Amino acid sequence: MKVFMIGEAANHKDKLGAFLATPCEIIPLPREAAHSSDFDSAITADDVVVSLRFSRNDGAVPDFRLLHVPGAGLDGIDMASLPSGASLCNVFEHEIPIAEFVMAAMLNWEIRPDALRGSFATDTWSDVYRARVPHGEIHGLTLGLIGFGRIGRTIARRAAAFGMRILAVDQFAADPDGLAEAILPPDRLPEMLAQSDFVVIACPLTDGTRGLIGAPELAAMKPTGVLINVSRAPIADEEALYGALQRQAIGGAVLDVWYGYPAGADDRVAPARFRFEDLPNAVCTPHSSAWTTRLPERRYAFIARNIDRLTAGEPLLNLVRAPAPAARPARQNTSFP
Repeated sequence: MKVFMIGEAANHKDKLGAFLATPCEIIPLPREAAHSSDFDSAITADDVVVSLRFSRNDGAVPDFRLLHVPGAGLDGIDMASLPSGASLCNVFEHEIPIAEFVMAAMLNWEIRPDALRGSFATDTWSDVYRARVPHGEIHGLTLGLIGFGRIGRTIARRAAAFGMRILAVDQFAADPDGLAEAILPPDRLPEMLAQSDFVVIACPLTDGTRGLIGAPELAAMKPTGVLINVSRAPIADEEALYGALQRQAIGGAVLDVWYGYPAGADDRVAPARFRFEDLPNAVCTPHSSAWTTRLPERRYAFIARNIDRLTAGEPLLNLVRAPAPAARPARQNTSFP
């Protein structure tokens, strides 16, 4: 079996190899291989492709057994381009650092440690001490979660430990652990926004969620409310969000995801049409909430485990799409674990 690692995934070839029990030839391919058929002749029906992106515009596509996305998002995958005999799996493991990022963002917003540190100096200590300004606390504040999946629940678990009140909007999610005070249907989103001190976007980008947070939704937020986006930028309407921040119609925003991304090593694009970073009430970070030193190890250990399960004919974990029923009747177990 060969494992083709495309683009960013190829940087982690050694990690995958260290965790694989199955003997495999691991072959790195450039980013262009995700959309070009130039390398397809090397891919056979028993092989695995690991890539964040995959599409074919010319109709020709190689047959392979598994496309494993080394992340959670599937917006880079053209489902129609996948061969009928291929399974599609993704991997999470990012909910832990994202939840920690969100907690840090809320704590920083309320406590303002940088400002406190900047105000301290030996020469002015006496005056600074007498003029101390109280900072906030997150205990007792309301956290609104748009999406109550793996990321939303992980955030909620930590926020509950800090004594926050938790509301969520999700069409399908359950709450077996009783983390949220209420899980509201999408048509009650304005009600949740009006009650929340912090609103975290933690849902996937779909046709139904694109532009979900527009001018009416931002107007429904508290004037002191803070929007935190750690999912996909287009879930919040770009122009409406910039305008609300510029007018200080909401308290602020913490933005870790963007509207434009470079397509290659030499590509230069703007993250947005507006300079959010110039606004005093916007905290802008470079899509790094999940990008920790330990995340790749967990993700590629998971992918290696799935490749081993594929070889052994065991059910795949995080199965997003099974192969067509007649494609591999004897080779592939496609039931959910």
